[in-house]
Amino acid sequence: MSIEYKRITPAENPTWDVMESIIIDDCGEPLVPASMSSIIKTYPIYYKMGVGHAVPECFVRRTVLDKLVEAAKQLPTGIHLVILDGWRPYAVQQVLYDTVYEYFRTAPEHQGSGMDTLVALTRNIASPARTDPTCPSPHLTGGAVDVTLCDDAGQLLDMGTVFDENSPLAWTAALEDRHSNQISQEALNNRRMLYYVMTQAGFTNLPSEWWHFDYGDQLWAYFKHQSTAIYGGTKPLALERLWR
Repeated sequence: MSIEYKRITPAENPTWDVMESIIIDDCGEPLVPASMSSIIKTYPIYYKMGVGHAVPECFVRRTVLDKLVEAAKQLPTGIHLVILDGWRPYAVQQVLYDTVYEYFRTAPEHQGSGMDTLVALTRNIASPARTDPTCPSPHLTGGAVDVTLCDDAGQLLDMGTVFDENSPLAWTAALEDRHSNQISQEALNNRRMLYYVMTQAGFTNLPSEWWHFDYGDQLWAYFKHQSTAIYGGTKPLALERLWR
């Protein structure tokens, strides 16, 4: 018998200027490659899609990896946690943000919309690319992860939408009150399962993206009502840094 997980309570995205004002006191944890773990699976999706400057590894902070393993161990036998993206180079974030913004700018239903409206729509899907140490893009910190689930055969589970889909159904709680033949009970339970194991492990979720979770960064601090974030902008250790 499959486990029935509790319904997801609808939530709103952050008040962005409040979130970005949260103080960062970086704990100095290094980025580590998630592919080294035998407990979780990785599929660096932007690299696989050929997005410029994307890296062929899912890097995360050390404690984030520990918590991902903790979440994966809560899953039923035969179900696996898949990391699609972790630390993201600035150049990749810029490509993603510009692509989403251009999509909304040229969409017929948004013709005539002002910049503020377009930016607000874009932020539901992609954060602005920023290296500002006081408010870096979440994926630049190594604390933000995009995840999904798969079975033993490596088949991705039905989550109601695909990763990165621009749809109202991509909001994490969107399936809870939808009555449609296009939405299966399996998709609803899979989404609840992912949300449950991730939040039980200490992550917070971005309400507009069922796949996006945070630990340690400003988004996490905002939803956890913490005054300080423990992860700021970072990057993998480079060889030249070892020679200094």
